[in-house]
Amino acid sequence: MNVLILVVDDEPDVTDLFRQQFRRELRAGRFAMEFAHSAPEALACVNASDGASLILMFSDINMPGMTGLELLPLVRAARPDVPVIMITAYGDAETREKVLAGGAVDLITKPIDFDLLRAAIESRLDSVAGPT
Repeated sequence: MNVLILVVDDEPDVTDLFRQQFRRELRAGRFAMEFAHSAPEALACVNASDGASLILMFSDINMPGMTGLELLPLVRAARPDVPVIMITAYGDAETREKVLAGGAVDLITKPIDFDLLRAAIESRLDSVAGPT
């Protein structure tokens, strides 16, 4: 199965960090990762991806121009089947409430716990693969 995970963050080093953290999985072809460095770029990726391949999206909240919170309802409208996990340095209760009310399935705080992300990815891979 060819599946794609979209990571949205305006910080360029995030791309290298994710590639390093998931290098084994990416090399093994378990999934592919695409990176968008702005909300408009993310929307283009979401709209360009075919229905079966995009399975999960991680998005930073604080980005210039359109924030992750503003991006969230647009992604949910375009692809309601794709879970979105928001990432932020500010994991206070109010932010968590806004994120979940906006349709995200979770909020992860920075510094990123990659074991937590890995578990979320594995869970999503299991759910799209179906029973074996």
